[in-house]
Amino acid sequence: MAKTKVLSIVLAGGEGKRLLPLTLDRAKPGVPFAGGYRLIDFVLSNLVNSELRKIVVLTQYKSHSLDRHISETWRFSIQSGSYIASVPAQQRVGKSWFLGSADAIYQSLNLIYDAKPDVVIVAGADHVYRMDFQQMIDEHVASGMDATVAAVRQPLDLSDQFGVIETEVDDPRRIAAFREKPEHTEGLSDSPGEFLASMGNYVFSAKALVDAVRADAENENSAHDMGGDIIPEFVRQGRANVYDFSNNVVPGSSGRDGQYWRDVGTIDSFYDSHMDLISPVPAFNLYNLEWPIYTRQDALPPAKFVHDDQQRPGRATDSIVAQGVVISGGHVDHSVLAPAVSVESMASVTSSVLMDNVSIGEGARVHRAILDKNVVVPPGETVGIDHQLDRARGFTVTDSGLTVVAKNQVVNDDEDDDVVQL
Repeated sequence: MAKTKVLSIVLAGGEGKRLLPLTLDRAKPGVPFAGGYRLIDFVLSNLVNSELRKIVVLTQYKSHSLDRHISETWRFSIQSGSYIASVPAQQRVGKSWFLGSADAIYQSLNLIYDAKPDVVIVAGADHVYRMDFQQMIDEHVASGMDATVAAVRQPLDLSDQFGVIETEVDDPRRIAAFREKPEHTEGLSDSPGEFLASMGNYVFSAKALVDAVRADAENENSAHDMGGDIIPEFVRQGRANVYDFSNNVVPGSSGRDGQYWRDVGTIDSFYDSHMDLISPVPAFNLYNLEWPIYTRQDALPPAKFVHDDQQRPGRATDSIVAQGVVISGGHVDHSVLAPAVSVESMASVTSSVLMDNVSIGEGARVHRAILDKNVVVPPGETVGIDHQLDRARGFTVTDSGLTVVAKNQVVNDDEDDDVVQL
């Protein structure tokens, strides 16, 4: 039996407005995550670990750092016939940029024509999870359907936050309806308190996908969206199945780690997913070496913890500390520190996420905050302690009380001054 030829298309063109200010000058999939990764590393690692190595990444908004990360990190030997290629919007079929996820594929049909696959995977670029896509492909091919949608189980009270998949009564794999964020939905027959939420990952028979996006491009009433237009049309035709993520088995994963999936589309979910990583029994285990998450590795020294001149110990508890971090007489607790962060004497960092090259000065305090790359907190200053002061400085403060400081900013000594841009 001939091996199924697969092309993987990763959709990485979204603006990520709900993640502002972290997406002020970068695409959402390029946002740093978990002390050294980028969000896109999770889907690419899943595909590569699934031995799917013909991958194109469709980009559009503020894609420079994302394109650079892909080109420097994700490279294969040319002799293997494998590739991960970043493909920007090119206006191949007109003068418009991508009008939606379906239009992105329509404008990139040349990639499918060139690869001549039997099956096309379409996956999002900004979710945190582990998944063996080959198992989903096998189920899709065996079903004989044109489209298969990956779904994760969620509590019923979250139905208004997801695309909801409802299945046929006599066939729990056949999709009966695909509803976008309904207020209510029915529970599953085997788990009445849960429903199936779309993960934004799809498997299509190649010809069916090509025909679908062509027809969608001619529909002036379409929003040209995969979840909002393409999948509902396959459902209407009775040609769509659901793949239950709970059936996916990844080596080295078990319990809740094996079923972990999170959409990090908001500041709060981005922060919460970091806190999931550092719990005593992590909800998502970065240390599963049987299904590794790959990323770029810079030439940095190991992390260092030192006493200050008054013999205060540099220490970190319940935290992730990346390469090149130096904690000199400061205290870090329940936090994630990316490469080359420095924490000086008597400084305190608690329940926070610090990205690359952040500097915390002597005696400074940071609590429940996200500090983007190169942020400087001078000696004695605070972030996340006084929300009124944080807002006066121009920082983002969420309704849940998280303070976010954008890339390259300095926390000024004088609260009446504006934030300084480096």
